[in-house]
Amino acid sequence: MPEPTDAAAAAAAADPSPDGPPPAGRGGFARFRRSLHALYHGDSRAALRFQGVVILIDLAIIAFFLATPALSDQQIYLWLDVLIAIVVGLDLAARALAAADLKRWMRRPDVWIDVFIFATLLAPAWFANLGYLRALRIWTLSRSPTIWRGLRRHGLAHWEDATRAVVNLATFLMVVTGFVYTGFAGRAEGITSYVDALYFTVATVTTTGFGDITLPGSWGRLTSVVVMIVGISLFVRLAQAIFRPRKVSFSCPQCALTRHEPDAVHCKACGHPLKIPDGDDD
Repeated sequence: MPEPTDAAAAAAAADPSPDGPPPAGRGGFARFRRSLHALYHGDSRAALRFQGVVILIDLAIIAFFLATPALSDQQIYLWLDVLIAIVVGLDLAARALAAADLKRWMRRPDVWIDVFIFATLLAPAWFANLGYLRALRIWTLSRSPTIWRGLRRHGLAHWEDATRAVVNLATFLMVVTGFVYTGFAGRAEGITSYVDALYFTVATVTTTGFGDITLPGSWGRLTSVVVMIVGISLFVRLAQAIFRPRKVSFSCPQCALTRHEPDAVHCKACGHPLKIPDGDDD
């Protein structure tokens, strides 16, 4: 019966659990690891509730990172920083235990970023000038399969590419804004606040070029050039995701090509017959 096999292959390709379940074992620790894997990657009611809570916590952490310029002078800032460090550390430890292969898990770029963010939370004074990189947490959140499972479950899979493009653009804007504010506030005329840095970043990315704020020196000009080139590329990617003909995610059993036309009956790469479930075309 090829249909269940193809459907299973499509599900695995579209929503993989990066390392699979931990190896089976009889001890309590092995059961604990499998339980964590089921919570982070399962689709039971309890797992979905847990994943929803994790996403809400991640969004709250991202909001804290974005509000850091306004909160850094407040007494509560350090306490919130420590609390978030504990939460991020526990999340990293839990995801590591839920992975079958720790070395493979550690090679993932989103894990590297989360480890770096954890380090900036543990030692904010040492990483004060790199605190703006915490905004990369937006990108690491977008790497979570939980979000995309939710879109597919509600028949919104066709918005996945556009949503990823929006997240990439938003992450770039936040990181560049933080870099400009950290590196040029007080040095560039017109940049005295985070809002000024955001204004300059958006004006540069969109190549509007009002000219009321410019970055001084050669490094300022090089920064502007890089921001324009990368920003335009991300805008083009977003436009492609929105306006190009839609494709569905389905792994070809023969060549593993994952992008096909919604009504495709054969793989355009190898010609293998496809049986794309109707649910992927909602």
